[in-house]
Amino acid sequence: MNHLVSILVRSKNDEKFVEATLRAIFDQECETPFEVVCCDDGSSDRTPQILAAFPKVLLLPCPPGEYYPGRRLNYMVAHSHGDLIVFNNADAIPQNRHWLQALIAPLLAGTADAAYGNQLPRPDAQFLVRKDHRRAFGDGKTSAKWHFFFSLATSAAWRKDLLDNPFDEQLRYSEDVEWAHRRSLRIAYVPEAQVQHSHNYTLAELRRRFFGEGQADAQIFGPTPLWRELAGATMETLRDFAFLLPRPAGWKELPIAPLRRWTQRYYHWKGGHADDRA
Repeated sequence: MNHLVSILVRSKNDEKFVEATLRAIFDQECETPFEVVCCDDGSSDRTPQILAAFPKVLLLPCPPGEYYPGRRLNYMVAHSHGDLIVFNNADAIPQNRHWLQALIAPLLAGTADAAYGNQLPRPDAQFLVRKDHRRAFGDGKTSAKWHFFFSLATSAAWRKDLLDNPFDEQLRYSEDVEWAHRRSLRIAYVPEAQVQHSHNYTLAELRRRFFGEGQADAQIFGPTPLWRELAGATMETLRDFAFLLPRPAGWKELPIAPLRRWTQRYYHWKGGHADDRA
């Protein structure tokens, strides 16, 4: 059977990364033909001009209405042509020419219904960000124990499944987790499908992100008790110390580690109980 892959790239103010991402995508050595479909969310930087400089990119107009990730993803899937869909963020730069072939291999082999790749931290990533990426991705042994883990940043799924089971259009966060765990799916982690993708979030950004994820996760799994959030913050801080202490260059992050983890967990709990106080 002949297949076509649609690589869907969402962007907003990604001028720093999007050119490298698209060049790496078009440089792929893949046995399966592919198209690249982009949709920009009203960037105020040079991202639209960079996208327009790639004539092979199918540019979709930004649809009207407020941005919800699930709504945008469903829109892009509906306007693509491939029977295989690959999602790749505009700031997730493929690191080799076999990223695409590796990512779709489990689906083509019939061993998985969806797959996600390996997100490597950027050279400027903070030490704690590097540690989090190693734990979440790496060899995949740790995240394999997390029944809720899936990342859409670089991932693959069948178009028919995405049309039959579209993303939740009301969630502002965790739409990938909700989609992947709404029903029984075989999910493969592909460590060879490597992209460079990480963020050095400020405390304010962490508060906003984890509050939103807490709201979404409460809708998906139910709210997390405060004691479990606090226990998780304590355990993660201990892991942070164990990671940083043998690395003198990272000692400057020791004081911020507890505040970082408590911020994440407290605002995740606060977001999960926001509706209770409404």
